[in-house]
Amino acid sequence: MFVKALRVLAGQLVIFISFITRPRPMQRTPEAQAEVDRAAADLALYQFRGCPFCVKTRRTLRRLNLPVELRDAANNAEHRQTLATEGGKIQVPCLRIDEAGQTRWLYESSAINAYLEERFAA
Repeated sequence: MFVKALRVLAGQLVIFISFITRPRPMQRTPEAQAEVDRAAADLALYQFRGCPFCVKTRRTLRRLNLPVELRDAANNAEHRQTLATEGGKIQVPCLRIDEAGQTRWLYESSAINAYLEERFAA
């Protein structure tokens, strides 16, 4: 019980620190942002709110100004089940990428951030 409370408290602290130090969103022309918005519509991030690796990925999403759907795999049974059955395991963060009629599941915050940087930072 004590460990769970400590984990919840630590998660809230991570969220608070991330909030007060959050990065400024990238500025693009309206046309460029509209194109990014269309491309980001094919992405979904499965995450836990207090997970520090998920916070790291959400900070990248904010910095790159990407409107990616966030799916809570901790409190939403449907999202958790989809992550397990389609993604193959319950591990967060996990980016679901729908491209050319195929779905890819990208795990690990560093790999996700590298993919987002490569695809959207330019």
